[in-house]
Amino acid sequence: MTTASPISERLDEVGSARDAGRKKIDWAFEHMPILSSLRADFQENEPLAGETVGMALHVEAKTAALVETMADAGAEVAITGCNPLSTHDDVSAALDAHPSITSYAKHGVGDEEYYEAIDAVLDHEPTVTVDDGGDLVFRVHEHHPELIDTIVGGTEETTTGVHRLRAMDDDDALEYPVIAVNDTPMKRLFDNVHGTGESSLASIAMTTNLSWAGKDVVVAGYGQCGRGVAKKASGQNANVIVTEIDPRRALEAHMEGYDVMSMSEAAEVGDVFITTTGNRDVIVKDHFEQMQDGVVLANAGHFDIEIDLEALREMADSEQEVRDGVREYELPSGKRINVLAEGRLVNLATPVSLGHPVEVMDQSFGVQAVSIRELVENADDYDAGVHEVPDHLDRKLAEIKLNAEGVELDTLSEEQEEYMTSWQHGT
Repeated sequence: MTTASPISERLDEVGSARDAGRKKIDWAFEHMPILSSLRADFQENEPLAGETVGMALHVEAKTAALVETMADAGAEVAITGCNPLSTHDDVSAALDAHPSITSYAKHGVGDEEYYEAIDAVLDHEPTVTVDDGGDLVFRVHEHHPELIDTIVGGTEETTTGVHRLRAMDDDDALEYPVIAVNDTPMKRLFDNVHGTGESSLASIAMTTNLSWAGKDVVVAGYGQCGRGVAKKASGQNANVIVTEIDPRRALEAHMEGYDVMSMSEAAEVGDVFITTTGNRDVIVKDHFEQMQDGVVLANAGHFDIEIDLEALREMADSEQEVRDGVREYELPSGKRINVLAEGRLVNLATPVSLGHPVEVMDQSFGVQAVSIRELVENADDYDAGVHEVPDHLDRKLAEIKLNAEGVELDTLSEEQEEYMTSWQHGT
């Protein structure tokens, strides 16, 4: 009887993971008509020939569809994760098997290894950066400034990253153009609302095996992501409480029928808390002290700073993993507080998380793809700083999606067009 060597066993494991990742990517492509349409065009015309695309994204199946579309457009691609817990190792293995793609993404890495992987991506000397959260762009400016002159531009996927880049731009510290993919309608009206809302609630429910019906669900922040979480939770028969710092958003939430409170008030009554602000210290020590026994805390913002876990650890007499992805902190009073996914992005960082629905990410990654092409083809039109997605590209993607769904639109007649563009028509 012959026993397989450790090396051959490892190769079998890698091959198995690669095959599993391949199936996930193929399934995603089947449900991504926008990206599939763009991929066919990119394969024919190769608009990114000669370019190197460096990426820091959540490495899972939908992202992989974008990555492979970039490779099909003629680019060499290097990618790593933008969150230590969101990488699917099988998808990373499948990407790395592509001749034009190198993946450094690995699940569960520490901070040092996380930034080493970003540096490895930058060692490929990308001419385009694609970011989710801003870490890649900041790493370029802080540690690899020699790359700036050869980078034609970049794109940023998420709210937190755009906030950071706009602050950088305001300080005249952003030295190449970046398109704010997050801010365009085909991204924020669908990805942020439906994607974040559906995927966050699904991940929380699957991780805890608890129902939403009848629960007091506290949503911190009523931006696009908070709106989505509140809407989806209400649709599953939860009582939604919103906390806000902006008076107009608070009023909007109130007029939508939600209870609006300060976090201090909400801490006393909430069963589940979901942070969506993109800011730090949203739930802190004073709030932990007011919470009920058994509450669940989850973060749907990009970074793990919205819930003050350091303070919670210092307060707790003990802590333990009570379910996969659920850490329980027991306070001196005997009260237990449960934190999901180590306070990281809950829709991507629990063991059962799958991220946004495929159809939603088809739109967001379609915007990414055309924005990258735009930067390469029209580089001279973009100065250093944050830029919007050209509106005609955003609208075109909506048309592709509607055609794929079999949805028809009305069109304006010549008389209607003239009426809408004239100032001479009155009563």
